[in-house]
Amino acid sequence: MKKIVYISFILLTAMLSGCEDYLGKKTDLDFIDVPPDNSIRDIAYVPILPVLNDFSRPSDVCAGFDGLIYVVDEGSQEVIAMDESGRILGRKFIPGARSLIQDRRFDLLVIGTSDSTMNVGGQDTTLTFSTIYRLRLAGGGAYDITNAQIVNKVVHPFYYTQSNPVRRTNDFVRFNNIGVIGNNQDPNRNNQYYVSRQYVRSPDPDPSNPEVSSGPLGPNDAVLYFSNEDELISPIRVQTSSGLLFDDFFEHPSGITTLTQPPQFGAASSSDFIYTSLEPSNALKVQYIEFVESEFGASYRPRILASSDTSQADGFINSPNKFKQPEDITLAGDGSQFLFVVDSESDSLYQFSFTGFEGVKPPAAAGIDRYIKASFGGTGTDLMQFNDPVAVAYYNQIVYVADAGNGRVMRYKLTLDFD
Repeated sequence: MKKIVYISFILLTAMLSGCEDYLGKKTDLDFIDVPPDNSIRDIAYVPILPVLNDFSRPSDVCAGFDGLIYVVDEGSQEVIAMDESGRILGRKFIPGARSLIQDRRFDLLVIGTSDSTMNVGGQDTTLTFSTIYRLRLAGGGAYDITNAQIVNKVVHPFYYTQSNPVRRTNDFVRFNNIGVIGNNQDPNRNNQYYVSRQYVRSPDPDPSNPEVSSGPLGPNDAVLYFSNEDELISPIRVQTSSGLLFDDFFEHPSGITTLTQPPQFGAASSSDFIYTSLEPSNALKVQYIEFVESEFGASYRPRILASSDTSQADGFINSPNKFKQPEDITLAGDGSQFLFVVDSESDSLYQFSFTGFEGVKPPAAAGIDRYIKASFGGTGTDLMQFNDPVAVAYYNQIVYVADAGNGRVMRYKLTLDFD
């Protein structure tokens, strides 16, 4: 019996060793696609071509609630409407145009300038004032930027006095950016807006007069709160965690964004806002300000976002001295809630989570919990470089950057699709 088993083992071994000849040559399996390794796949924004370069100096870009993209060309003082493909639909001249936003009624609020002739020191003098133009697209049976009508103007200053008009010109105070507030429950609070205002510190044009006092109405650095009828409600006062209330909390505010972002359907209702500061001595140049209502009243309070948890990410929006000149900020209105910041001095685009972590959270299949950086930039003309980027917008998974120094608007899309 043992002899039979031994012989059987030898025969089986011989059959296995010669199976390639018996069954044919081994099948080549290289044609089978190997599942992607998400743990090492690049996560980054890639440029969309063609480059949109039909501009002189684009100073702002806005994703509208109407699904269009709007660009302000500071060089030509025009507001330009485009569809998502980048095709220009029309242009509108606005004096001194430099920034804009669209509210949920599809009106454009454009920051520009207006001139007025006044008697100063016995002589007629032309003064230039920072101005918000309300531009109505809908009307006359057409929806068209070219034929849009200016239906209202908000001219700074609000506290003009004949005795001292010169110091309140655009040389000293200017509007920078606007953020629209959404409120789906209260129509009277829907389409209100915030405006960042900067006191441009320049020499007094009339040395014989004393310096301008920076009271509650200015001309100081501030974020102003307007009604949806373009009436100034008040400057924003901020209450810190210690209970102190500040009239002068904001320093050189520039970019400002709210949680109310396109698309129109599902736009958030919130009075919170996030702003950027150009003050060199300010270590935190991006801050979240939340609107809190309680039985004791309503107040605006700073909320600190992520700043140091290295177990989650390598970079943070509230890290001290993270930015140099953060000109603009925007929030993605879709479920991603990404925050984007452009820095004109470092020529960079930064991307953060809503909680302040720099980067993108990889998909679950990647097996990685930490955020992966997607920020990029550097000075130059290449597709991933900038020269003085001053504005950023987001719509339908596309990031738009107003690359002012290169005279172009760049578009980028995230390489990973999380839908």
